[in-house]
Amino acid sequence: MQCDQDDATLVQYLDGELSADRAIALQQHIGECPRCAAEVSELVSLKRSLRVARVRFAPTTEFRRKIQQQIVKPQRSWWRTRFVLTLATAAVFLVIASVLWIQHSRRTDSLGEVADLHVEALASANPVDVVSTDRHTVKPWFQNKIPFSFNIPELAGTEFSLLGGRLVYLHQQPAAQLIFTMRKHQISVLIFQRTAELAHALPIVGGIEKHNSFSVETSDAQELRFVVIGDADANEIRKLAQMIRTANE
Repeated sequence: MQCDQDDATLVQYLDGELSADRAIALQQHIGECPRCAAEVSELVSLKRSLRVARVRFAPTTEFRRKIQQQIVKPQRSWWRTRFVLTLATAAVFLVIASVLWIQHSRRTDSLGEVADLHVEALASANPVDVVSTDRHTVKPWFQNKIPFSFNIPELAGTEFSLLGGRLVYLHQQPAAQLIFTMRKHQISVLIFQRTAELAHALPIVGGIEKHNSFSVETSDAQELRFVVIGDADANEIRKLAQMIRTANE
């Protein structure tokens, strides 16, 4: 099959620069086109290998000490005192802004990694390590591969079907990635053991949020954290997320 899809458009798709309609259409095309699927898989691998930690700014003890000394140091005139206080206030606001920016940046990076895992599975010729629609087959496969256990909900009578699962890593933590289908949509459910590191990287914001062309919901149940991501309608993402939580409460 001939494909004249522009490689630059694939890059725009991975960077979330396409409109929602174009992104969904291209995602469906990738699922049907081996050439584009292979190209996207390579781009995702390259993107993940080049992703480096952003510079983290945190004031050192010495920095804090110097600021405190400047604040309490006797001044020769009122305008110098006022000037130093203004600088100190600005420094406080700068530190607060830096912390907020770091938190937002870190979450954006983590959501990007989650989206990459989802796209990588969609573009792969073998998206799952264990292929089965039977939850009693998929769940035992993860035993001794991840340091936690989880339940898969009963899907009979719903629009969701289980395709299978695979082992993935996020922030050096092993996780289970389950792939569900709903009509023509594929949805990833990533299941992690809840840790302080993961709580900072993927905090729960409540409700559905958008990342590129995907809808994402993050939630907890017991000692597990779940991330549900896909291009399906937000209500369907919410419905599947609720089913996963209920099965693990």
